[in-house]
Amino acid sequence: MLKEVGENESLDDKKLRQFLFQKNLISNPEIELKISQFSNGYSNLTYLLDLENQSFVLRMPPKGAVKRGHDMSREFKVLSALQNGFNQSPKVYAYCDDNDIIGASFYIMERIEGIILTSKEAYKRKVLPEDFKSIASTWLDLFVDLHNLNYKSLGLSDLGKPDGYVSRQVKTWSKQYYKAATLEIPEADFVVQWMDANQPSHYDHTFIHNDYKYDNVVFKNTDWKEISAILDWEMCTLGDPLMDLGTSLAYWMMPSDGPGSQIIPSPTMMEGNPSREELLDKYANQSNRNVDNFIFYYVYGLFKIAVIVQQIFYRYKLGLTKDEKFAQLDKVCVTFCKMAKQAILKNRIQNYM
Repeated sequence: MLKEVGENESLDDKKLRQFLFQKNLISNPEIELKISQFSNGYSNLTYLLDLENQSFVLRMPPKGAVKRGHDMSREFKVLSALQNGFNQSPKVYAYCDDNDIIGASFYIMERIEGIILTSKEAYKRKVLPEDFKSIASTWLDLFVDLHNLNYKSLGLSDLGKPDGYVSRQVKTWSKQYYKAATLEIPEADFVVQWMDANQPSHYDHTFIHNDYKYDNVVFKNTDWKEISAILDWEMCTLGDPLMDLGTSLAYWMMPSDGPGSQIIPSPTMMEGNPSREELLDKYANQSNRNVDNFIFYYVYGLFKIAVIVQQIFYRYKLGLTKDEKFAQLDKVCVTFCKMAKQAILKNRIQNYM
C-alpha cells in the first residue's frame, strides 16, 4: 500500500509544513513530517503525511495529466458538499491552488482507517468465498445508495450536465483515445464506431462516482458489513447511473474471461465473488432501473478503462512518470479493446473470450 516517494514525485516538506500550519492543521511548522506514497493508484498522486500525533492524506494530479480529469478544486468542492449528507465520503480540511508550494494544486483530507481490498490485500488476508459474498453485497448496496443520493439538497446541481451526458462521454473518450494512441488498434476503431451508433436516447439522471470498485472503498473491518468511505472522487459528476455501473462491471474481471483478463490483478477473480450478470440482476432489482440495453454500458466501460490506461502509458512513454508498473499498460489497452469488441459480437457481458 505504502512506498517511498517515487522519482520526480517528491514534495517540498518545508513549504508543506508551513501550509499546514497556516491552515491550523498543525501547531508547530517545525514539527517532523514523514512523507510516503500510496502505491495502489494509477491516477492522481496520493501521499500519507505522518506527523507526531496525527496524519493526513494529500491528493494532487500527476505530472503531464489531462487537467480536465484532475481538477483538485472540483474534487475538494464535491467532498466538502458530501460531508453534509453522505457519511461514506472522506473529510477534507484544506485546498491549495498555489503551485509554488509543491508544484501543483492539491488538497488535504483525513486518513481513513480500514481495509482497502486490492488483489494483493485479498490474497494476503486469504479472504474466504463466503466472505466475498458479504463483500460484494455491501459494495453493491452502497453503490445503489450513491445513485439515489439527493444531490440537489447538497448543492451539487451544477456539478455536471446530465442532459446529453451519454453522447458527450462517447465523444470525449473517443477523442482522448486517439489523442493518446501510441499504436493502431483495429478493435478500438470498431468499438468507437459501434458506440456512436448504439447510444441510448433516454436515461436517468443521478449523481455518479465513475470509478467505483473494490480498491476505491474502505471496509471498516473483516465483518465486511460496512464501508467507512469511498475514495477517488475525481471523476464524479451528474449523469446516467448505468454508465457508472458499466465502468464498475468492466473492472469486475472473472477467471472465465480468459488469460488476457488477468493482466490487471483484481480481487474479483477470487472464488465467492458473484458474476457480472448476478451483480447486474441485483442492481436492477434494488434500483428498479431497466438494464435491457446494458451491453452498451458494459462496452463503454471497457473502452473507458482502455483509454485511461492508454493515457497513463502515454505519459510514461513521454518520461513524465518513471514508475515501471506503467510499462505494460499499452498491452492492457489492447486487451480491453478486444474484450469490448467480443462483448459486442456475442452480445453478452459474461464468458465471451
